[in-house]
Amino acid sequence: MVVIRKKTVGKQTYYYIEHSFRENGKVEKKEKYLGKTLPPNIEEVKQEFISQIYRDKWFFLFERIKEEYSAQEKSTPPSAKEKEFENFAIKFTYNTNRIEGSTLTFRETSLLLEKGITPNAKPMRDVKEAEAHRKVFYDLLNSKKELSLDVILYFHKKLFEDTKKDIAGKIRQHQVTIAGSKFMPSFPAEIYPLLMDFFKWYHKNRDKMHTVELAALVHLKLVTIHPFADGNGRISRLMMNFVLNKHGFPMLNISYEKRAGYYGALERSQTKREDSIFLQWFFKRYLKEHIGYLKKKK
Repeated sequence: MVVIRKKTVGKQTYYYIEHSFRENGKVEKKEKYLGKTLPPNIEEVKQEFISQIYRDKWFFLFERIKEEYSAQEKSTPPSAKEKEFENFAIKFTYNTNRIEGSTLTFRETSLLLEKGITPNAKPMRDVKEAEAHRKVFYDLLNSKKELSLDVILYFHKKLFEDTKKDIAGKIRQHQVTIAGSKFMPSFPAEIYPLLMDFFKWYHKNRDKMHTVELAALVHLKLVTIHPFADGNGRISRLMMNFVLNKHGFPMLNISYEKRAGYYGALERSQTKREDSIFLQWFFKRYLKEHIGYLKKKK
């Protein structure tokens, strides 16, 4: 968390910016002296301060991951690359839908998407949404379009047009709550203005911000706005991987088994209005998921 601290020595006050984070079970702190008065552009100063910490701690590792990932992509035969991509699509579809309550097991999802074998005694809605998600995933990553409201609405419609036609591709007009969460999503009247602010932010930062940070914040900001009656997590994770893939980074599968940490980081970021909480979780998860690329680097 980034906070402003002031220290008083005699009659003089000095201002510092401070960021605390947990590392190996201990709380670490970074700070920077601001001066005897707060700068007028304090929000920009805070953003640059946290970005510098991220650059020093994470981004060089992510660049190495991208470099090795790109090298392996170039040396992998097309058929093997296609198989790896299909494996990721199945794993990603299973986990993202399971997080949202799908009853399909990984094996059932795999047999359904690879061989067209429909599981017995499972809701047809779960089957159709798994098939729709895999198709949307491929269509989205093959799309040449830039992230926009039309893109999000279109792919949300494709996700749910066979199972929840009444909400598919439609911004919600009613208030919703999130089971088990202290966070209250945006009121309906706030959604369009928040989405417009989101896309302004995205277009301003898409070429300035590191891709992994951008992808994490796209996910966090979209799921926080919560524009749909259902499917906000799925759409947010799809757009996260859209950003990563578009810039040549390996994508991220957020595992159902790791959902407790994921939910916790999201909720703390949302209730405290502090992006860095989720970013720290995301960066650690991304590095752990792709640490193999660093080990192969000579």
